[in-house]
Amino acid sequence: MKIFKKIIGTVIALIFFQSCIQQMNAQEFGIQLYSLRNQFKKDVSGSLKTISDWGLSNLEGGGTYGLSFEEFDALLTQYNLDVVSVGASFEELRDNPKKVLENAKQFSAKYVMCAWIPHKGNKFDIENVKEAVAVFNKAGKLLKDAGITLAYHAHGYEFRPYKNDTLFDYMADNAEYFAFEMDVYWVQHGGADPMALLNKYPDKFVLFHLKDMEKGVVGNNTGHEDVETNVVLGTGQVDIEGIVKRGMELGVEYMFIEDECSRVMEQVPQSLKFLNGIK
Repeated sequence: MKIFKKIIGTVIALIFFQSCIQQMNAQEFGIQLYSLRNQFKKDVSGSLKTISDWGLSNLEGGGTYGLSFEEFDALLTQYNLDVVSVGASFEELRDNPKKVLENAKQFSAKYVMCAWIPHKGNKFDIENVKEAVAVFNKAGKLLKDAGITLAYHAHGYEFRPYKNDTLFDYMADNAEYFAFEMDVYWVQHGGADPMALLNKYPDKFVLFHLKDMEKGVVGNNTGHEDVETNVVLGTGQVDIEGIVKRGMELGVEYMFIEDECSRVMEQVPQSLKFLNGIK
C-alpha cells in the first residue's frame, strides 16, 4: 500500500511538473515581421539577426522577402527563428485555400491569420461580415483538418453596431472553424475594450498583436491611423500589462509585438523590457 501511494504521489508530482512547464511555454512573446518591413527591404539576413539578438524566436510572417524558401529557411535556422503564424489575404482564403495550406505547411506554422476583410471605402456592414464568416469557416475547416488554426485579426471596423451587439459579435457567434487574433491597438481604436472583449470571449482569442497607442489619439471605426502613433508598450493608453496578464491566464499561446512606426528599432527593445517585467 505504501509503495502504491508513493507511486501515485510520484505520478501526480510529474503531472503537476509537466503542467507547470507547459504553462510556462504556453505564452511566448514574438514579433510580427511587418514591424521590420523597411529593414527587410535592405537586409533580410541582418533583420533576422536583429530579431534573434533581441532574444525573440517566434515570428508571424509568411513571406521570404525575395529569397527562395530554401534560402530564407536557412536563415531562420541560422538565427534559431520559427515562423509559427503565417499571413493570408482574404482573397487567397476565398479563392485558393489549398495554396494557403501549402504555404503554412512549408513553414510548419501552427496558425494562419487574415488581417483585413475587403470593403469599399468606409462601407462595411453585415453583408461583408456574412461573406467573411462563410469564407473563414470553409477555409478554416480545411486548415483545421490539417492541424492548423485560422485566426481573423479584427481591425476596428468590425465593432460597428449591429442589432443589440456589434458586427464582431456576429462573427464570434458564427465562427465555427476559425478563431481570432486580438490586435489590442485596433480593438481599442475601433471603440471596444480589449479586456472586456477577452472576458466576453475567453475561448475565441488564440493570438495577440501587442501594440500601444499614443495618449491623446481618438479612435474611429475606419481601421486606419497614422503608424507614428505606435508607442513603446506600456507608455500609451492601452492597458498592455493587464491584457498580457489576462491573456496568460486564458492560455493565449503567442503574443506578437507589432510596431509599425519609424522608431521600431529603438522601441522594440524598450517594449521587450516592459513585457519581461510583467509578473
